[in-house]
Amino acid sequence: MSAPESLKDIYADEMKDLWSANDQMIAVVKQMAQKAHDPKLKQTLEASTAGIAKHADTLKALLKDADEEVEKEHCKGMEGLVKEALKHTTKEAPEDGELLDIVIVAQYQRMCHYGIAGFGCATAYAEALGMKDHVAKLRAIVADIYKADEYASKLVEKTAKAAAK
Repeated sequence: MSAPESLKDIYADEMKDLWSANDQMIAVVKQMAQKAHDPKLKQTLEASTAGIAKHADTLKALLKDADEEVEKEHCKGMEGLVKEALKHTTKEAPEDGELLDIVIVAQYQRMCHYGIAGFGCATAYAEALGMKDHVAKLRAIVADIYKADEYASKLVEKTAKAAAK
């Protein structure tokens, strides 16, 4: 990637980065879903992978619509989050199921928050560029991620209270 020369370049770079982030997140969320003990958490993570894949498809469509190359650019930020998630849910994973679920949610939420930041910025760029259709689609993605994050928070609050007893 060369240095961006316009807001449109920054917008395209953000979407390519987010596409890579989503692909990396899908892989680790699938692994965490297999390890989850709480059936609701397992179901949430499994459903989340479909949503993340849908978001990646939207990014591809938006890149095409913006007359940009439809290719992803490796996201090193998500790479780090994925490494942390794998470390905490495999090598350094608690043996207790409730505790493992708590760790899984924490790692999931870190990745979600990365997505909220990235998609939020992309939405602002699209808005500044007058790309109303893009704005609507990106806002819908941000809303999806917030919803998943809030649900994960509710699950972990319940599990943490039980684990504390």
